[in-house]
Amino acid sequence: MKILLDTHIWIWYLAGSSNLPTQFKELLENKRNEVWLSPISVWEALVLAEKNKISVMYDSKLFTREAFLLWPVKEAPLNFEVALKGKEINLPHKDPADRFIAATALVYGLRLMTVDKRLLSATWLHTIDLL
Repeated sequence: MKILLDTHIWIWYLAGSSNLPTQFKELLENKRNEVWLSPISVWEALVLAEKNKISVMYDSKLFTREAFLLWPVKEAPLNFEVALKGKEINLPHKDPADRFIAATALVYGLRLMTVDKRLLSATWLHTIDLL
């Protein structure tokens, strides 16, 4: 399975958070699955750290670089197709990061791993169901 991480899933996995559902952790650690991340999630995590909504032990840029060394994920590049798709899609909210993440999943044919009910409610978006 090709999995695109929502930002909170990436952060929870790196932090070893108990918020991460066990089923998600098992999927992420299964070597048969490909794990992808959008650069938007990196940007979003840096913004959250800057606003002290998440804490990192040291410089957030350095932490992010080290995170990729500890847990290498595939980059789902932000490109023209993702930007165009992000403008076309209809989400029940206006969060630009979510629009880019959803568009990335669509453009690259990835299944989005999220617990965000607003994204899970988008029936046209392929997500990973915990049921």
